[in-house]
Amino acid sequence: MITRRNFTAGAATLLAAGHISTRARAATTSWDMSTVWPDGNFHTQNAMAFAEEVKKQTGGSVAITVKAGGQLGFKGPEHLRAVRDGLVPLADVLNIQQVGDEPFMGVESIPFLCGSVDELKVLHKYVRPEYEKIAARNNQKILYIVPWPTQYLHLKAKVADVEGLKNIKIRVPDKNAVDMLNAIGMAAVMIPWGETIPALASGAVAGVSTSSVSGVDGKFWEFLKYVYPTNHVWSSQMLTVNLDSWKALSADQQKLVADIAAKMEPGFWANSLKADVDSLNRLKEGGMEVVPVSDAMMMEIRSKTAPQLDAFLKRVPAADKPVRAYLAEMKRG
Repeated sequence: MITRRNFTAGAATLLAAGHISTRARAATTSWDMSTVWPDGNFHTQNAMAFAEEVKKQTGGSVAITVKAGGQLGFKGPEHLRAVRDGLVPLADVLNIQQVGDEPFMGVESIPFLCGSVDELKVLHKYVRPEYEKIAARNNQKILYIVPWPTQYLHLKAKVADVEGLKNIKIRVPDKNAVDMLNAIGMAAVMIPWGETIPALASGAVAGVSTSSVSGVDGKFWEFLKYVYPTNHVWSSQMLTVNLDSWKALSADQQKLVADIAAKMEPGFWANSLKADVDSLNRLKEGGMEVVPVSDAMMMEIRSKTAPQLDAFLKRVPAADKPVRAYLAEMKRG
């Protein structure tokens, strides 16, 4: 028989259990992370490794679920706004695609500003503080930044000079790349990654300006035949977290997560270099031919795109000081 005393005791036990459950739930933070890149992409693999390490070191109190391949419905150019507005707590943000909101983010896509990953590291010494300020005013914090490897022109046609590139319709990821490839006579079209493969399949474009890694992601050998190592621009992915979500963590959790990101970032850069080598080999295995770009062709491409440096600095005055400091260190100032 249930007495009043038994009922009261039972209710108290259930209530206490409820409080414990509530506290347990409150102590666990679950974040979804948005990325447009597929599971096999090295950026996504980096993010998964980061999430696993965060889970391990926080004892599961901070749980990050990587939503790859655009599962959450956000396109690359929307990620800065999505994190800013709290539509998603974490996102892998491609810097050069955010220039509509933050023009400075296009600095790495100034043609031939950097010629190697080592030069890019020097550039980041000067521009990363500006990236951090941009993130902060967009209600987010950068956890780590990892570059894409060198860029290529992936084309259906085989060409020997700049004249051969004329009027080829090519997909590019950002406005600076539109200006660059239009300057050498191509017909550049800005298309987000999620719409690139349909554009290739339909014949809407006959080439893509991107990394070898993305070439493998898109199985370019099904649509294109030639790869040109032009190394014309760089870009980076930034894993950012919404500041309101970040501030909901305890100070200890924040330190752990930030320390993990800082510790893992150099390894993620190394993964980028390896991914380029592996992906270029995979493109060749798929039947694509890597076509050396002649010195004369590269000189003409560089000459035709050289005005974009001053044009960018004029359009984005905040970039003038860090870029010129970088050029001075490279003895190109």
